[in-house]
Amino acid sequence: MGKPAKSYVSTTNACKLCKPLGACLAFKGIEGAVPYLHGSQGCATYMRRYIISHFREPMDIASSSLGEKHAIYGGGPNLKLGLKNVITKYDCRLVGIATTCLTETIGDDTPMYLNEFRREFKDLLDSHDSPELVSVSTPSYSGTHMEGFHEALRAVVDQISRSGPRHSRITIMPGFVSPADTRYLKEIIGDFGMSATIFPDISTSLDGVAAVVYEKLASGGVPLSEIREMGASPASLEFGRTLDKAHTAAGLLENDYHIPCYSLGTPVGLRETDRFFETLSSLSHSPIPEKHEMERGRLIDAYVDAHKYSFGVRAVVYGEEDLVVGLTSFLAEIGVKVVLCASGGESGRLKEAVGSVTTDLLSEPPIVVEGVDFHEIAEIAERLHPDILIGNSKGYHLARRWGVPFVRVGFPIHDRFGGQRILHLGYRGAQSLLDGIVNAVIETRQEASDIGYTYY
Repeated sequence: MGKPAKSYVSTTNACKLCKPLGACLAFKGIEGAVPYLHGSQGCATYMRRYIISHFREPMDIASSSLGEKHAIYGGGPNLKLGLKNVITKYDCRLVGIATTCLTETIGDDTPMYLNEFRREFKDLLDSHDSPELVSVSTPSYSGTHMEGFHEALRAVVDQISRSGPRHSRITIMPGFVSPADTRYLKEIIGDFGMSATIFPDISTSLDGVAAVVYEKLASGGVPLSEIREMGASPASLEFGRTLDKAHTAAGLLENDYHIPCYSLGTPVGLRETDRFFETLSSLSHSPIPEKHEMERGRLIDAYVDAHKYSFGVRAVVYGEEDLVVGLTSFLAEIGVKVVLCASGGESGRLKEAVGSVTTDLLSEPPIVVEGVDFHEIAEIAERLHPDILIGNSKGYHLARRWGVPFVRVGFPIHDRFGGQRILHLGYRGAQSLLDGIVNAVIETRQEASDIGYTYY
């Protein structure tokens, strides 16, 4: 007889978030946009609260607020009424409609409802400067928040961007990075003397100033005028080694508008950042600015200084797939032995991507697992005896159980302050991460010592 089939085990503390949440984050990076969930009120309430606790900023998410009867008769009337209210009260420039499990399961034809709305409420749309209505299919059971994020970006480009005479503004799609990362990218582009559309741009919409007058819609985000002109961009750069261009916004621009797409790894650490800067140097026909060469030099010097602390440290890394790849590349550079790379995503490309950035740095490749929750991560990691845990706040209970240092990166960070200001990208981000990791290791050794130490 063969082995008995593995009994079903439910997800225990998922290492991912839901697909429409990712779509809401993407829409929030567009100027004058309101994310709108076509589904029950509970979905929008949960996502608002979850996002607010990381970014510490207001996060309005509209909802069609479906109930039991709508699950039988359909949610079209509620969707239309909700859109009317949002357009009237917010005077928005775009409404990003993401479907949820409920509306996908009952088979609501959202694009058809939106066409009906455009016909039935033409006067309303005309009186409010015809806000764009963009829809994307994002049932949670079909993927992770990162898939929802990228599918929302692709839907926006597909439904809004147009071709035209080529302009000089490149398009950069960095994926889901922090507001601090986005601001840093803008600084880098400016230092090269270039102009760019960073899509999405949450640099101020999810990390704004203390406004004197309340704003219904947070300022910031990519202007719609620039999104419409993406079809005439000279080039697009897309971060993410696990992405499939057939399903990304940059891939669509390349396929439909013949815009060259530069697919790069998320620039975390020295080598992935080098590739990013070399690409910008090639596109701008300019050398890398001295300011950034100096930052690179200081980073290399810090690598040398930190080696005695970081070498041989055994790390578990988890989170969004492309962030895990970037972090693993960086950790291998500083001598950390990554023993486990884990993600709730299931692209099927994580193992290959991790291998591509570590083959010449790690004598023993890390274990790479996809589609796992924290129960499964713990089962694997406990056999590997990690010295440090690196990822979002959801892994805190494991670090506490094992008594190892915990470095928080990515999203969500709920149990610490300033998650939206963590810098991950570029030479500057690598320097910040290096300092944090080394200090976490030193602190743990110091606290574990019978006598402590002040210098060695």
